[in-house]
Amino acid sequence: MTSRRPLILFRTGFFGRSPLDLVPAQIVDHFTTDLSRIGEADAVVFHIPDWRRSLPEDTPKFPGQKWVAWSMESKVNYRQLADPHFLGHFELRMTYEQGADIWMPYLPSTERWQAAMAKDLPVHDEPVPVVMFQSARDDRSGRNAFSAELMRRIAVDSYGRLFNNRRLTVPDRGPETKLATIRRYRFCLGLENALAHDYVTEKLFEPLLAGTVPIYRGAPNVREFAPEHSYIDAEAHDGPAGLAAYLRHLMACPQEYAAYFAWRTRPLPAWLEAKLEAVRVEPFARLLELIADQPRVPGAGRTVLPFGRHKALQTRIRRMLRRARRAVRGR
Repeated sequence: MTSRRPLILFRTGFFGRSPLDLVPAQIVDHFTTDLSRIGEADAVVFHIPDWRRSLPEDTPKFPGQKWVAWSMESKVNYRQLADPHFLGHFELRMTYEQGADIWMPYLPSTERWQAAMAKDLPVHDEPVPVVMFQSARDDRSGRNAFSAELMRRIAVDSYGRLFNNRRLTVPDRGPETKLATIRRYRFCLGLENALAHDYVTEKLFEPLLAGTVPIYRGAPNVREFAPEHSYIDAEAHDGPAGLAAYLRHLMACPQEYAAYFAWRTRPLPAWLEAKLEAVRVEPFARLLELIADQPRVPGAGRTVLPFGRHKALQTRIRRMLRRARRAVRGR
């Protein structure tokens, strides 16, 4: 890190939360949500899934500023992330895609992989073979129909709101309880809400590290994110019927099932180690380093409205109308 102290402004929220909650404490003083400081900011970060909610089209861009498009959500669900014209307003991308300027994948840290591999396999003592956690109905991948059909072919305990047929018997403490539940099952169904290159989420990694075999359906290049033969590709078995038959086969052949855990006894593949090293530094710290290494030159140019004056005016009118509606509802 250079001696310079750059300032990075979050222009939007983060799904109803302050983005500052996500920034490590040791660097949080370099970040702000105070819009009155936009003129001194070296970079302005926009969480694209909050774009419509935040109405940022009237945001001025000051000379030398860098704009950052930030999202860990699929470009299938947020089409702006696949729109070259829209992305042309941003100098930097901070996303799950491997080609992003700041790569922000769902990959667990090296320490989490090592801790999981050091543990004994859990006892899979649930009589039902497959567990599923899904509450959101978001579906650009056909996952809801896929899981419904699979549940007709083989027993699945669904703890989420979707197809719920099983409830927790212990207090729900969030991820800790979820992982403890997954550990009891032979298989965990993980279906992404969109099929997109590089979009590999916790639906693969949680079961892997819990000591269960993931049944994964999602990114076509998923093999670039997990050790060989550590998960079941749900697309490789001729649909839900073929997948159910394969799961029953594994249950009847313990040695074949056990082969899905062989990766835990070997060092992680070199290519995976390289990925983990690339994201070893926390992503907002990497963003800060990048901004510090490319310092802003204030005054070099003029302040502009990247989306145009007409769009800026429309946005201000929409914001006024939104406030008026809230005021009426609050009476």
